[in-house]
Amino acid sequence: MDPSKYHAATVTARQDLSPDLWTMRLRMPEPFTFKPGQYATLGLEDDSGMHERPYSIVSSPAEAELEFFFELVPHGEVTPRLYKLQPGDAVLVRKSAKGLFVLDRKRGHKQHLLVSTVTGVAPFVSMLRSWARDPGWAPEGTRLLLIHAGSRSWEFGYAAELQELAAKLPLELVLSVSRPWEDTAWQGERGRAEDLVRKYADAAGFHAGSTSAYLCGHPQMIENAKGILTRSGHAKQDLHEEIYFILPKAASGS
Repeated sequence: MDPSKYHAATVTARQDLSPDLWTMRLRMPEPFTFKPGQYATLGLEDDSGMHERPYSIVSSPAEAELEFFFELVPHGEVTPRLYKLQPGDAVLVRKSAKGLFVLDRKRGHKQHLLVSTVTGVAPFVSMLRSWARDPGWAPEGTRLLLIHAGSRSWEFGYAAELQELAAKLPLELVLSVSRPWEDTAWQGERGRAEDLVRKYADAAGFHAGSTSAYLCGHPQMIENAKGILTRSGHAKQDLHEEIYFILPKAASGS
């Protein structure tokens, strides 16, 4: 480990939400500066070398620890290694946070449409926690609409917190399950995130020209949602995306 590039962090807490989804908190040896929506690069070193990958930060910059929301990729390079970690274990964190997936203040829009799948909600939780802690974090009159989808309701790792935040902030929250036949107790919205964009954006008055949109998570959702928003008149500069992985060519249809 190169101490000029990495912090040596310690796992302080872990919560398993399902067999392949979990959250983890890290204690840093010194303050770690980032903006809500950015990511940190986590690394683990073993006999085969350094294994690292960027992950969106869930926690707000005001929190003492870094929090992450992971989905296990069974044959991946990094998440199987992270999955083995328990409180007290060490993980490396590159010293600089990265990413431009932050609240767009340049366009002057007060309406922000957030769309995510499963762990893609992470940067939005960071933004909302920051706003709840500091009302001045977003300009006066700001409104947010968050559409968050998963295959089944147990993939909503932050549903309870999001509902609490929606009660405090100018935030409309939509949780949707795309495989309700596998989650028969679910009584909420049904459908993929992109299928609900026009329905809820139109109802809330989040129209092209006055709305910035942020898409995070599964690349197919992002591609589909971008197409829907573009066809409804949203300019390219008003669409922001954070893709968590690249689909194989056969799966992406290219």
